[in-house]
Amino acid sequence: MYVSIVDYGTGNLNSVSKALEVAAEQISKKINIKISNKPKDILDSDKIILPGQGSYRQCALGVKNINGLWDSLNEFVLVKKKPIFGICVGMQLFSEQGYEEQVTEGFGWIKGSVKKIEINNKDLKLPHMGWNEVNVLKKNDLFLDIKNLSHFYFVHSFAFKAKDEEDVICITDYEKPVVAGILKENIFGTQFHPEKSQSNGIKLLSNFLNWNLL
Repeated sequence: MYVSIVDYGTGNLNSVSKALEVAAEQISKKINIKISNKPKDILDSDKIILPGQGSYRQCALGVKNINGLWDSLNEFVLVKKKPIFGICVGMQLFSEQGYEEQVTEGFGWIKGSVKKIEINNKDLKLPHMGWNEVNVLKKNDLFLDIKNLSHFYFVHSFAFKAKDEEDVICITDYEKPVVAGILKENIFGTQFHPEKSQSNGIKLLSNFLNWNLL
């Protein structure tokens, strides 16, 4: 299996790569992991991971500034219909637009937008940072053998507002429900960082490597 981690100048690329290696070992699966931003590498992959750190606008422009990368990701997801895993801002880019810094166009694969988390409780701060429970709403293979309400690691101030609740696979609570994961056909993403979430994160990555859409 050939898995590409998309390099567009942001995200914990090496951490994601190392976590993927551990995940592959745990399921005795031989995978070729490549960190790349070359359109050919993306299109030749069996699965891809789109990480993301920083602002929505910074990440969107990072992808667009690499010749052919935006189009190759669209082809991979919409035409080839192969699995993608977006992490943090990588998942947020699945939306139609983000409102961080200024309104910025996303891929539009999932209807919705990304807006700043609204909190009234003065004891809660932004960014929402640290471990939090994740409530899985839809039965699926990606959270197979992960106990519901397990803890995962978050770092974010903006959250996905999905237009269709069916696209939300899991939520977390930060004064109010916040989207923690998105799933639509071959498109999967989490607001939390699996590569920072210890054994639960490794298991999730293993499940992604095993994920069969057929």
